[in-house]
Amino acid sequence: MHHSNRSEIDSPRAWVMAGTAFVTCFVVFGVVYSFGAFFKPMAVQFGASRSNTSAVFSITASLYNLLGIAGGHLADRFGPRRVVIAGALAMGAGLIATSCIDRLWIGYVTYGLGVGIGVACTYVPMLAMVGGWFVRRRNTALGLAASGIGAGALAVAPLAAVLIQRYGWRTAYAILGVTSAVMLIGCGLTAEAAPVASARGHLHLSRAVRTPNFIMLYVASILSSIAIYMPFVFLPDFAHSHGASQVGAAALVGFIGAASIAGRLALGAIADRTGIIGLYKASMLLLGLSYGLWIFSHSYAVLVLFAITMGAAYGGMIALSPAVVAELFGVRGLGAMLGALYTGSSISALSGPPLAGFIIDRTGNYLWAAILGGATGIIGFLILVPLGAGLSLEAPLAESD
Repeated sequence: MHHSNRSEIDSPRAWVMAGTAFVTCFVVFGVVYSFGAFFKPMAVQFGASRSNTSAVFSITASLYNLLGIAGGHLADRFGPRRVVIAGALAMGAGLIATSCIDRLWIGYVTYGLGVGIGVACTYVPMLAMVGGWFVRRRNTALGLAASGIGAGALAVAPLAAVLIQRYGWRTAYAILGVTSAVMLIGCGLTAEAAPVASARGHLHLSRAVRTPNFIMLYVASILSSIAIYMPFVFLPDFAHSHGASQVGAAALVGFIGAASIAGRLALGAIADRTGIIGLYKASMLLLGLSYGLWIFSHSYAVLVLFAITMGAAYGGMIALSPAVVAELFGVRGLGAMLGALYTGSSISALSGPPLAGFIIDRTGNYLWAAILGGATGIIGFLILVPLGAGLSLEAPLAESD
């Protein structure tokens, strides 16, 4: 499956692969991050609490983070094409099935499994593929690919709100299901395994996960993911309950998306010229500090400012994360390595939004939930402070390109 022609590295063909990864990220995370628009209509229809409704998102995010290691390993072994097409079919089927549910808990299964497997089979395999197609411009290419996540949030969340207003949430999910499956199958057919072979991934992974650098990244990722997920689930509901229109509230997710595109592209390009690990730490600190704007927000404009600041920080982190892993451990078996790192986010996905929903339901306001989000980002940064200091000790792990 793997090409041996290394002259293709950093070539125009490599940029086609980065563009394909952009579209893939656009589709899968456009769907995932539009959940905030569906949150209220689904809660109303099923008479469910915030905690129970947010569990649909939590189970999904937990599954795709947990299963990413399998998706990454399969793509390392068989190439990305078949894995991505399988993900396309899972996502389409899951969304269409969710449009037919008559109890909320069934959505835990249909949406959770369908979208969870869909993201696991597309996101990590595509980013790992891009990492292997580039050497000199790897950070820029990964930034471009990952900016599809922000573009998807920017475009699909407001679109979903319009579809819900016009046709209801069930038809909106059916439309998203068919569209996402068709687009992702196209991406899968375009994807090609990278010229950098990724054999010997197993030993590499088992050694890497025991290093201090990996452990720091893993724990910080668990904490920061709580800060990342919360606005996608609760910010539209918070804004709507404070007077914003339904579409205006959903648009806040779009602002996070737009700012994350800028964060990804800018930091990816800067990282090609400067140190990547310091930028990654700074992004996590900004993520935590941005919550001060939500905690002290008194108007829609301040919420927009929060969305933009948080989005830029989160965008930078997501773009830099695969490049940080490649920098510390090399690109061989990068899919499995990223998958292993992202399993930490499954813990926060499963616990963070339901915990925040429980806090909001119990206290009747969002203050302590927002404080929780800010604290997890700042503690994550503090854990990362020593990251990279022992880089020379781990040099045997990083294979040369």
